[in-house]
Amino acid sequence: MFIFITAALLGAILALALISIRFLVSDNLAKKFYKLFAVADLAMIAVIIGGWAVRSLVPGWFVAFFGNIATVLLMSQLICGILVVCAVVARFFYRKFHKPTRFNPARRRMLAYSLLYPIFSLSTALYGNRIEKNSDVDNFYDVPIKNLPPELENFRLAQISDLHLGAYFSLERLESLLKRISDAKPDLLAITGDIFDDNSMNPAAIKLVDSFSDKFKFGIYYIHGNHEHFRRIDAIEQMLKQTKIHFLLNSAENVTSKLYILGVDYPRGLPVMNLGDDSEREKLFAEKRKNFVDKAMENVPDDAIKILLAHHPEFIDDGAQRNFALTLTGHTHGSQFGIFGVPLFPVFKYTRGIVKIGDSIGYVHVGNGSWFPFRFGCPPEIAYFTLKTI
Repeated sequence: MFIFITAALLGAILALALISIRFLVSDNLAKKFYKLFAVADLAMIAVIIGGWAVRSLVPGWFVAFFGNIATVLLMSQLICGILVVCAVVARFFYRKFHKPTRFNPARRRMLAYSLLYPIFSLSTALYGNRIEKNSDVDNFYDVPIKNLPPELENFRLAQISDLHLGAYFSLERLESLLKRISDAKPDLLAITGDIFDDNSMNPAAIKLVDSFSDKFKFGIYYIHGNHEHFRRIDAIEQMLKQTKIHFLLNSAENVTSKLYILGVDYPRGLPVMNLGDDSEREKLFAEKRKNFVDKAMENVPDDAIKILLAHHPEFIDDGAQRNFALTLTGHTHGSQFGIFGVPLFPVFKYTRGIVKIGDSIGYVHVGNGSWFPFRFGCPPEIAYFTLKTI
C-alpha cells in the first residue's frame, strides 16, 4: 500500500510537471524540457521505490543526501504544477468574460511572468525542507479537570512523538530537543512512539533518552508506536529494562497523588489510516484497542485522574468512553501539510490538535520527525499540558 501510494503521488508530480512546462516556456524549449524532466523524474522515482525495497542495505548518508535533493526537486515541481493549474483556470475564466484582443497564439498559451512560478516553487520547497522541518515550536494547553486534587494544580507534562530517528533525525537533534524540554522544567515527559526507528541508532538513542530521566521530576514515560515493531522490538524492550524510562505496555503507573499514567501498545496488523478499510477490520481494531485499555486499567482506582498515552489517534475515543482526563496520541504527523492550522490530507479520523469529547480531552501530536523531509504549515512541536481545576 505504501509503495502504491508513493508511486501514484510521484506519477502525479511528473504529470503536473509536464503539463506545467507548456505554459511556462516556448514550444522549442518545451520539447527539450519534456525529455529532461521525464528522464530525471523517472530516474528519481525508480531510485525512491527501489531504495524502499532494499532500504535495510542503503547507507543512512545516501538516504539523507539523495532524499533531501529529491524532495526539494519533486516538491518544487508539485508546487509549481499546482500554481500553474490554478493560474490557467483563473486566466480561462478571466478571458471568457473580458474578451482580450487577439495576439500571438504561442504567447497566449504562456503565462505572464512565467519565471516567477519555478522561482517561488523552489523557494517554498527549500523552506519546507531546510527550515520548517527543523523548527520545533512550543504549544501550550490547559487541561480542565473536575475535582482535581490541590497538589496536582498546575502539574505540567510535555509530549513529543514520531521522531523517526534515522537519516532525517539525528542523535544530535534528539539531544538538543531533550535539553530544550528539560530547560522548560515540565514535571514529566511523555513520548508517544515512533522514536526508536533505526536499528544502528537505537542503543545510543535509548541511553541518551535515559540520561535525561532525572531532569524531570516524575521522569520520562514511553509507549511503542508502529515503527518500533519493525525495528527488533524485543531488543528495544530489553534495553529499556536497563533504564529509568517508564515503559508502559498495556499497563499503568501511579505518578503522584491520584494521578495515573496509562500506556498502550500499537494494535499491529490493523488499519493505519482511514482509507476505506472494511468494516470487519475496523471492528477488530476497536476490539483490540478496548482490550489494550482494559488491561492497562486493571490496577487503576476508579477515582484516579487518568492520562492515557497511545500512538494511534483513535484511542482518543477509548479514553473518552472511560472519561479519562487526557489522551495523548501521535502517528499522523499532522499530515505534514497544512494551511492556517488545517491539515491538507486528513486521512485519519483525528489528524491534528485538540479533540474534546464531553469532559475528556484528546490530543494528536504533529510529530517531531517526518515521513519524508518536508513540512509546510505543520511545523514539528513540543506540546505542553497543564492540569487545572474547573
